[in-house]
Amino acid sequence: MGLKIAVQMDPLHGIDITGDSTFALMLEAQARGHQLWHYEVQHMWLDGATLKARVQPVTVKNEPGAHYTFGPEKIVALQEMDVVLMRQDPPFDMAYITATHLLEHIHPKTLVVNNPAAVRNAPEKLLVTHFPELMPPTLIAWDRGAIKDFRKLHGDIIVKPLFGNGGIGVFRIKPDDENLGALLDMFFTASREPLMVQRYEPAVRAGDKRIILIDGEPLGAVNRVPAEGDSRSNMHAGGRPEKTTLTAREREICAALAPVLKRKGLLFTGIDVIGDYLTEINVTSPTGLQQIARFDGVNLAAAIWEKIEAMRGA
Repeated sequence: MGLKIAVQMDPLHGIDITGDSTFALMLEAQARGHQLWHYEVQHMWLDGATLKARVQPVTVKNEPGAHYTFGPEKIVALQEMDVVLMRQDPPFDMAYITATHLLEHIHPKTLVVNNPAAVRNAPEKLLVTHFPELMPPTLIAWDRGAIKDFRKLHGDIIVKPLFGNGGIGVFRIKPDDENLGALLDMFFTASREPLMVQRYEPAVRAGDKRIILIDGEPLGAVNRVPAEGDSRSNMHAGGRPEKTTLTAREREICAALAPVLKRKGLLFTGIDVIGDYLTEINVTSPTGLQQIARFDGVNLAAAIWEKIEAMRGA
């Protein structure tokens, strides 16, 4: 029998169906005979001990401009679902964190992908710090003196918000750049959060590789090459995707991560590797499925659903 699947995501009308990984997961689920419902996170609430959501049944098709059809809205207890996909985009703020707390009321009886407690406790730029031997030199700090000393030591650095996404707010500060002080003023005026500072890796000019791991196993990758004049490789920031394969070092990195990802219930993750270094472990709403499918002909959405079906006994 098909699974009942609720997809917690951003508005369907605003997605790019040619690149969106959630849409690929929905198409595959539908093709496998599962039922889909859609809701946005602000339409979920906890009523006593019951987690409810205002959902709409949805059918999807790979047709730009007509890619979804909603049925009549209704209120359901999410405990009635077999699976909830937590797929709204970051920023990873208190609203996102609250959603993970609410979803813990139904997981694991209703399987939430990814495990909401693990998502909350393992944001992409913090989980990675537990693997310092795999990372470039990295600092997470509020302290301006520590940041300036790090810059003196490494010269060429990357400064980025700890809970940002899509390359937004990521700056390269070269050794002769006089803007670090102003940049810190801007960040710390706007936010009380610390910053992540890393040594700039020139290897990024050849690409920042996104590797998809399913239950800890690397099953596909895409290289993302920064646009001319930009140090960011994110596709949202103009990065160019290209076909790639895994190196021995990248397989070593994946092998080191696998036991932790499996133990935490992080079923669908995407790691970022520049040269020989791991820079992020993406657990909130990883992307890259459609790009890998185009380059390699590999249907990773099917691999994800096969794993979920096995866990649900479907």
